[in-house]
Amino acid sequence: MLNMRGLRLKFMLFLYNWSSRLYAELFKGYKAAWGIKKEEFLEYQEGSLGYALGMFYKEKGFDVMPKLENHDVFHLITETGTEISDEIAMQYLLFGNGKLSLYLLAMIFIGTFVFPEHSAHYWSSYRKGKAMHKFHHIEFKTFLNESLSTLQLSLDKKQLKLQVNPIQHGK
Repeated sequence: MLNMRGLRLKFMLFLYNWSSRLYAELFKGYKAAWGIKKEEFLEYQEGSLGYALGMFYKEKGFDVMPKLENHDVFHLITETGTEISDEIAMQYLLFGNGKLSLYLLAMIFIGTFVFPEHSAHYWSSYRKGKAMHKFHHIEFKTFLNESLSTLQLSLDKKQLKLQVNPIQHGK
């Protein structure tokens, strides 16, 4: 028999899985999928964002969700986990970073209501996003050959300005 926490978790997982697919189709329809299979990310040089993304998919057992690849990069560059409370915290982080969307607001509202015991984690994530260089709008496909640690440092310390539309890097 599921306890109350188990029911809340099951509800949020269902809602997250359903809504992320719907979000990709309805609100990201204009955006092209990267067209890279999860195994292909492992062909990038070790230490690169591309390779780290391949390891992320491999270690987590995740598949690439077309049009939502940037979201997985957000997990890597912000070192945010993938548990449901972390997914809600990610929305807080992105909100702190300046992102605003109906999906984000709905996840924050529903997630906070369903898992209020993680509020300290959510607010900490919000402050972290606020302290970071704006990145929520950057298409990270162009940075797959770049060092993950360099990208993290540039966003965390606001030391380097990333080009939003850099020249396409090749594999």
